[in-house]
Amino acid sequence: MNLLITGGLGFIGSNFIRYILNKYPDYRIINLDIVSYCANFENLRDIKNSPRYSFVKGDIGDKKIVEQLVSRQPDAIINFAAFSHVDRSIIDPDEFLRTNILGVHVLLEAARQCKISRFIHIGTDEEYGSIESGSFKESDILNPSSPYSSSKAAASLLALSYFKTYDLPVIITRSSNNFGQFQYPEKLISLFITNLLENKKAPVYGDGLQVRDWIFVLDNCAAIDYILHHGRIGEVYNIAAANEKTNLEITRLILNYLNKDESSIEFVKDRPGHDRRYSLDCSKLRNLGWQPKYDFSEAMAKTVQWYKNNSQWWQPLKSGKYLEYYRKQYGTGAAPLEQF
Repeated sequence: MNLLITGGLGFIGSNFIRYILNKYPDYRIINLDIVSYCANFENLRDIKNSPRYSFVKGDIGDKKIVEQLVSRQPDAIINFAAFSHVDRSIIDPDEFLRTNILGVHVLLEAARQCKISRFIHIGTDEEYGSIESGSFKESDILNPSSPYSSSKAAASLLALSYFKTYDLPVIITRSSNNFGQFQYPEKLISLFITNLLENKKAPVYGDGLQVRDWIFVLDNCAAIDYILHHGRIGEVYNIAAANEKTNLEITRLILNYLNKDESSIEFVKDRPGHDRRYSLDCSKLRNLGWQPKYDFSEAMAKTVQWYKNNSQWWQPLKSGKYLEYYRKQYGTGAAPLEQF
């Protein structure tokens, strides 16, 4: 199988690429990534020279590059490409709307013109908004709270409209909060671990009682892989592992793993429109045959240990040195398609 992966230098995308190449010895992947601040070539250093992996630097909103790649008739397109940090979307939503909505439109149009046989769009639980009790099902109304989650909800609805109007074989996934190796250190778990390793504070929003349902990134990769091969066209699938924790509980777990006390917690002003609780009902996917593999506590311990062992990966990101290194090595222009 030949796959076109977009956003494959990011956290979930890079883990998915490695997962697929390790699991399927005959699969080939083309990775299209714009290389924004949260993308990192180091995420795929171990497979960058694989004859089954090719990289193209480019924007999913660039029709020329997208159409050239899609015209090669990959067996499936899996779209991970997105700007995803809520705080950044509140400060400057423009890039989120351009990439997360207009970029997805370019991908969908190219897929439609080339009659691609499967288009998987990666969504998020944040599209549903907050829920006081119970869990969201795939059929529930979307009620996003931030520019980020609104842009993702718009993209999901746009993708589904291409299924209903044009018969494009679209599948949507919406996963709960991911954690694990290679996560850019601005998200809660990766930020708190790296801050504490630097003897800095863990900045907890508000009272810290916001609830999130956490899933280890490799479980999410396995779920997307399962959906790729077994999911029904035109369906939405929630992906979750039933690990609901308050932000304060997560913080205390990390403190415990790193032998820190609660003096390392700093309560800070809550962000605007902060959703109180996310919760997904993923019985639809479980009934299809998928189950999470990783125990939450073991996955958290594994994640903390990875950041302890890989300071050479995250320290340049937090200092800003990676962007300087990238510009020196690769410049700012898109790589020509002839390079792969």
